[in-house]
Amino acid sequence: MNKSIAPLDLSWLLFETPAGTTHVGAMMLFKKPRGNPAAVREIVDAYRQFRPTPPFNVLPELMGRGAPHFRETDDWDPHYHVGHLSLPTGSSYDDLLRLVSDLHEPMLDRDRLLFRCWIIDGVPGGRFAIYTKTHHSVVDGVSGLRMLYQGLASTDERRIPKPAFALPPSEPEPHEPAPLLHKITDSIKTVVAQAGAVNQISMEMLRKAVSAAVGGDPKGSVPFLAHHAPTNQPLKQGRSFATLSLPLEEMHQIGHLFGGTLNDVAATIVDAGVHAYLAETGDPFPHRLVAMIPVSLRAEGDATVGTRVTALFPRLGEPQAAVAQRIEQIVESVQIAKKDVGAWSSDTAMTYGAGLLGLAILGAQTRVDQLTPPACNLVISNVPGIKETRYLNGAELLGIYPISALAASIGLNVTLSSYHDHMDFGFVANTASISDVPSFQAMPLARSLPAPSLASRSMIMGPGESSLRIRTPWR
Repeated sequence: MNKSIAPLDLSWLLFETPAGTTHVGAMMLFKKPRGNPAAVREIVDAYRQFRPTPPFNVLPELMGRGAPHFRETDDWDPHYHVGHLSLPTGSSYDDLLRLVSDLHEPMLDRDRLLFRCWIIDGVPGGRFAIYTKTHHSVVDGVSGLRMLYQGLASTDERRIPKPAFALPPSEPEPHEPAPLLHKITDSIKTVVAQAGAVNQISMEMLRKAVSAAVGGDPKGSVPFLAHHAPTNQPLKQGRSFATLSLPLEEMHQIGHLFGGTLNDVAATIVDAGVHAYLAETGDPFPHRLVAMIPVSLRAEGDATVGTRVTALFPRLGEPQAAVAQRIEQIVESVQIAKKDVGAWSSDTAMTYGAGLLGLAILGAQTRVDQLTPPACNLVISNVPGIKETRYLNGAELLGIYPISALAASIGLNVTLSSYHDHMDFGFVANTASISDVPSFQAMPLARSLPAPSLASRSMIMGPGESSLRIRTPWR
């Protein structure tokens, strides 16, 4: 069976380069079960027995007859797609991060199914990890993480469910075929509506650009109005990866205290961390960072092939802002950005996201982006998680850390997802921009937020006196 490739998904394939790979993934960290020394080997053997199902059993056909499409195939190599590695004796958690960085760097082979996973043994503290990556044209972060959770068990019994790549495909919702005349009429209405919406979007972007050019301070979503930051170096193939876990309830309390959301708290943590890192490495950034924040347009239960996202481009906090002022600035900026895109249809919002991504990638490939303002300075994305503890063959899942793609000279991506009682962050950096992302996330972020139990904003402690606990389940 063939399926046409949507424009946004096609862009992930057409614009991909060795330095700008467009696959997404995650690292799952498990605690080995007691009394079963063969647990990891059993998972490897079981995974190799399963066969891929949609959307993991397709190959992209971009050339030849007809429009670009995905072609289903039964041809796959279980030993290639399910790898088994082990860290040497005496390895550290940082060694695991370096290994995952190396595995995340290369492009996926277009002549093979567009996913790979590795079961990694020998993680210190009686742990093991599973790292998986899938091309962004096949799954987005929301559907991909949802399927990873579906491939785990809800109890600690010795059982190995079907992994994400072998889950039964979701059934499309039944609908009655529309008469040809209705189809034509609906298509015309869609084109007219899209043209009007695109015109509205273009005029709004032009208005903000003119405002910025004459010294104004445009609000809301401000793509291509960022200043060049150290994170906007041209992408190289090297990647650096790090993880962080923070207590979910404390983050909720902080967000509530300032009238914001979990995403606002996460953006504040990352914003403060980037400015502190750049200052302490001798390259301070004197402007407000602009973040791209992807927004999922996928309905509950939708696991179809492809991506359904748009994006916001809000300014973050002032470089020297105190933590209370920083989070207030971010809350205001994000709320206005949401209003900018809130009135658009789902298709229009996706067109907006795809168009901006295409412009940003084209600018990076032609190096024009080094002469013009970049689309943004970094990406911050929140992928929905779950509250319930998950297991695999009796092994408890300790954390799940998203690992996203870098594109268009945007050299830092921070993707987070909640699991059980904590928020798990995955940091991916272009080594030409941030060579040591583990030190970046461990040092400034540890002190970027105040204690959530304080009674009023006037009592907020300084960022160096934070009581927000960093959770390190691997130690």
